[in-house]
Amino acid sequence: MSKILALPGDGIGSEILDEAIKLIAAVESLFGFQCEIEHGLIGGIAVDQVGKPLPDETVKLAKQADAVLLGAVGGPKWDTLERHLRPERGLLGIRAELGLFANLRPAILFPQLAAASTLKEEIVAGLDILIIRELTGGIYFGEPRGQKEVGGNRVGFNTMVYQEEEIARIVQAGFDAARKRGSRLCSVDKANVLDVSGLWREVATEVGQENPDVELSHMYVDNAAMQLVRAPKQFDVMVTGNLFGDILSDCAAMLTGSIGMLPSASLNESGAGMYEPVHGSAPDIAGTGKANPLATFLSAAMMFRYSLGRADIADAIDTAVGAVLDKGLRTGDIFSAGCREVGTVEMSDAVINAMRQAG
Repeated sequence: MSKILALPGDGIGSEILDEAIKLIAAVESLFGFQCEIEHGLIGGIAVDQVGKPLPDETVKLAKQADAVLLGAVGGPKWDTLERHLRPERGLLGIRAELGLFANLRPAILFPQLAAASTLKEEIVAGLDILIIRELTGGIYFGEPRGQKEVGGNRVGFNTMVYQEEEIARIVQAGFDAARKRGSRLCSVDKANVLDVSGLWREVATEVGQENPDVELSHMYVDNAAMQLVRAPKQFDVMVTGNLFGDILSDCAAMLTGSIGMLPSASLNESGAGMYEPVHGSAPDIAGTGKANPLATFLSAAMMFRYSLGRADIADAIDTAVGAVLDKGLRTGDIFSAGCREVGTVEMSDAVINAMRQAG
């Protein structure tokens, strides 16, 4: 019996997670998979209900679960709160509490969606990149941090800091992933300017000497951003720090035509993880039934693959998503001429039916 903690969060989070729970129920009947799903609060809704973005009860449930499935957090409603009360602090907090140090964000272009990308089809056709982002260190967690007044001027400051062991751990995760793919790993830093990046490159090189079967390259982050747009298929696996990974993975997401198509996994050393779509809470479409559930479905597939040990179920979900795209069904964010636009529930039901028909 696997334990899954469902955290709907804010905005469209509850809508897409409701559909994911329907998907899991179908998996239970089709594959004889047994699970227990519990629900918890995180983000803005947690602030509204209990006064903090990450309740203690949520942390307790998350630590007892085999995997956490998250909808989304945040929205303009909470933007004026003190920083420690903002929804995003809940997200950072649960990552730290669970030791989720490795964030895996695949940027895969389904061939049916090549026309949805803003880049020329020949540039992005066949795109399959994996970006591995260090998740529990770097500038988002470094101390000192804060705001103060100096000589009558307000000053804001954050500290980017990485320990050697943190770098070695995430870079090794990059090598392990690359070994299962094209055996090419690009480590991204800013070693020409930042001392912390200088250490990153040194440690990455040392770890590379222990993994000679994988080709290691280095690239400055500004060049990496440019290359993702110029010639993205040159990359196989990219590994980088928290801030750079946050930016580059969103950049790579748009190569695929819509951020609404991309899943992510955040893993700790024991293999437990939190799974969430890359997109945000989209408060502008919350409650309209227009949200794309596919990134959440693909995140659930990653959950079955990485934390629950059921690659067969993950493959079935991935295949069903492809089958529905083959039929020309599209939510508004990936719609193109000649296709049929559908809403959240119809897209979800179509994927579940495709999985049932195949299995």
